[in-house]
Amino acid sequence: MSQERPQAADLLPAIETKHARAGVIGLGYVGLPLAMTISRAGFSVIGFDIDPGKITAIEAGKSYIEAVSDTVLTRETGEGRFSATSDFARLAECDIIAICVPTPLTRHREPDLTYVSKTCEQIAKTLRPGQLVVLESTTYPGTTEEVMKPILEATGLVAGRDFFLGYSPEREDPGNRDFDTSSIPKVVAGDGEIASALVEAFYGSVVKTVVPVSGTRTAEAVKLTENVFRAVNIALVNELKVVYERMGIDIWDVINAAKTKPFGYMPFYPGPGLGGHCIPIDPFYLTWKSREYDQPTRFIELAGEINTAMPRYVIDRLAEALDRNLGKALSRSKILVLGLAYKKNVPDIRESPSLRLMELLLERGADVAYHDPFIDEVPKTREYGHLMGRRSVAIDKPSEFDAVIIATDHDQIDYAALAHDAQLVVDTRNAMAVRGIASANIVKA
Repeated sequence: MSQERPQAADLLPAIETKHARAGVIGLGYVGLPLAMTISRAGFSVIGFDIDPGKITAIEAGKSYIEAVSDTVLTRETGEGRFSATSDFARLAECDIIAICVPTPLTRHREPDLTYVSKTCEQIAKTLRPGQLVVLESTTYPGTTEEVMKPILEATGLVAGRDFFLGYSPEREDPGNRDFDTSSIPKVVAGDGEIASALVEAFYGSVVKTVVPVSGTRTAEAVKLTENVFRAVNIALVNELKVVYERMGIDIWDVINAAKTKPFGYMPFYPGPGLGGHCIPIDPFYLTWKSREYDQPTRFIELAGEINTAMPRYVIDRLAEALDRNLGKALSRSKILVLGLAYKKNVPDIRESPSLRLMELLLERGADVAYHDPFIDEVPKTREYGHLMGRRSVAIDKPSEFDAVIIATDHDQIDYAALAHDAQLVVDTRNAMAVRGIASANIVKA
């Protein structure tokens, strides 16, 4: 492979011949699978992360992401196509740089682009003519042009002439075995005609299908629209759950019947709250940006309020059930939260409603523990530092708890044994019913 770094006019042929070197910044749930996909496509890839623990694990051939096996990681590093580092000076070696860093919310539910800005500042230190920089992190329309470009152009280099900017939203779905990074259609856009051609050529060499759109703002809006759609529909069924419960109607029975209609209906399911790195966060990026245009987003904000209220609804249902079934106050009860992850069968706790459930239980004076077969210990989080270090407990004696809340319906759990032995089960996922388990000690919430 040529060691000469292509200049601007040479980048497209370098991509087409796969002589271009790629860099991926942020080796988490998005970045590491992307890096492996690029590497398997035949490009040389350098992965960058500020966490030395991830670099050490990669060098040892130990993957910390379910979507990337140890075998794949070892093969790509062993054959010399992929390496990982915390030395950001090596960005100078990269012709294409993909940014896969977090875009969380502040406590006031406003976009926090600190990671994006700091990453661009790092790139700017070694930015040179001929490089393509692509943001994959979810964000509001305008980020690529309004946040990234000024930082990078402060070097004196000009976007579209000296270097090139693009946006391609990640679409990862942890735990989904039907799709991976290479098979999920990739929305792509560039800042200008040349950048668009480069972004399309690069991702077209890496994934099966690319979906070019008119510009970076459109591409940014695509990702927000996808997740606003899900958030609003989940809010709808969460609200219906509360209404139908008062009427004595099971929302799950309603949805299962409604989804038999072959047109005009798409099933969404209620739960204890929203989790994951996208759905609880992305709608608020749009509501924040819309204020700049003096345009209200009442529908989206209402959906956010409904979903945010679900953990408290679950705790209220638990308190009612404890009083009615056991004659016991929540403040004197021992509660087990079953499942810390935000979705089943993954070790991912980002924005997990289980953390909020535990916090609310502690505020109400309950004795709280959790069990999760995928998460041994509560790691450091932005919002729930006081829960850090709590360890998963055994679930072999559920009768020792006054109630068990099924917050995440992991498949590894013996639900029949749980229903038989537990004093009270509060099921937020319909886990018991889908397995044909019915008992007087099961309450849906």
